[in-house]
Amino acid sequence: MENIIGYRCTLCGSEFEYKELTTCPGCGEKGILDIIFDYHKTGAVFNRSTLARDRRFDIWRYKALLPVKGEGFEKYLRVGWTPLYRSNSLEKELGIKELYIKDDGINPTGSLKDRASGVAVAKAFELGYRTVACSSTGNAASSLAGNAARLGLKSVIFVPQRAPEGKVAQLLIFGAKVVSVIGDYRDTFNLSKAAIDKYGWYNRNAGINPVMVEGKKTVALEIAEQLDFEPSDWVAVSVGDGCTIGGVYKGFYDLYKLRMIDRIPKILGVQSTGCSPFVDAAGDLAALKPAEEDTLADSIAVGIPRNPVKAMRAVSESGGKWLAVSDDLILDTMRVLGRMEGVFSEPAGAAAAAGVRQAVEQGIIKPGETVTAISTGSGLKDVKNALRAAGKPSLCEPNLDALEKSGILL
Repeated sequence: MENIIGYRCTLCGSEFEYKELTTCPGCGEKGILDIIFDYHKTGAVFNRSTLARDRRFDIWRYKALLPVKGEGFEKYLRVGWTPLYRSNSLEKELGIKELYIKDDGINPTGSLKDRASGVAVAKAFELGYRTVACSSTGNAASSLAGNAARLGLKSVIFVPQRAPEGKVAQLLIFGAKVVSVIGDYRDTFNLSKAAIDKYGWYNRNAGINPVMVEGKKTVALEIAEQLDFEPSDWVAVSVGDGCTIGGVYKGFYDLYKLRMIDRIPKILGVQSTGCSPFVDAAGDLAALKPAEEDTLADSIAVGIPRNPVKAMRAVSESGGKWLAVSDDLILDTMRVLGRMEGVFSEPAGAAAAAGVRQAVEQGIIKPGETVTAISTGSGLKDVKNALRAAGKPSLCEPNLDALEKSGILL
């Protein structure tokens, strides 16, 4: 980690040496930190040539850009290097030049959050922690529990009572101590913070731990590499806490500073109309206010985002756009992705592609442009809403005459 210079506060700009630190000592909890890399040193050991020779296809191929020691990664779950599909059908229907779908739902626990949790567990293990903890609407929780279990660490997870059963089941299977909080995500986060402070567990909460963005940025590093370092004009990502979109921007920013790409894609930040604090603020951090958490896309139902500066920066500095899509459009996009592209996304995972459809309709994305939509989670995470999107199977008596009379096959 000799190529890490230190931290910089996103609010006051103060810089600190690289040691165990979560937020800015002066700004408190809102003083989210950036990890600063020495790109000259990094470029000497990490470039297109070194990647071409690297036969390890997971997030650890990018270890030179991650804030952990490069040791023992064969013991970890295999996270990353998920497929980037060129659209066969939806691209034509939208009338755009190229559409790519990054399917992060096939990560070990079924979501992009494995990228952050893999790095979090590596960091916790490196620092000597035996217990890791976080609050989550579901995916971050299950990813932390699974990655922790692999290394023999204990996990304590706080989830809102509304968390989908599929995600809670993962937590319990992975042996986590699960606290189902009677309240919304705000209440859940506050209880987790109080418990982490009291018991001294490693804090995986993505909104405030700067290490998490570094793990999530690997999705952008992969997209760029899979497109031969010529990323699409736009990259669409669903947004809750702000950490994922912040990570997407950071990954492209790192590659740009290393001169491995010649531009940063425009980033489309997509929220649900039922929970859209970033969209409501229209890019003005001062106008960001608590929002209702009234959406079926539970993974992005965050009424008080904990990482607003990085999220706002991702859109503004990339020349991107914020927009909100309805839950009905999200459900329809789940069907479209499944039937036209064979990708099974949970609601939050389909939100990015829903945003692309709406952005094309509104003229934000032009016909001659190229787009990547990140599907952040598997549809198996939320079977209840998958069935709402797809409908129920047709019943039939067990004989051919009944099948023909039913009209099911028409």
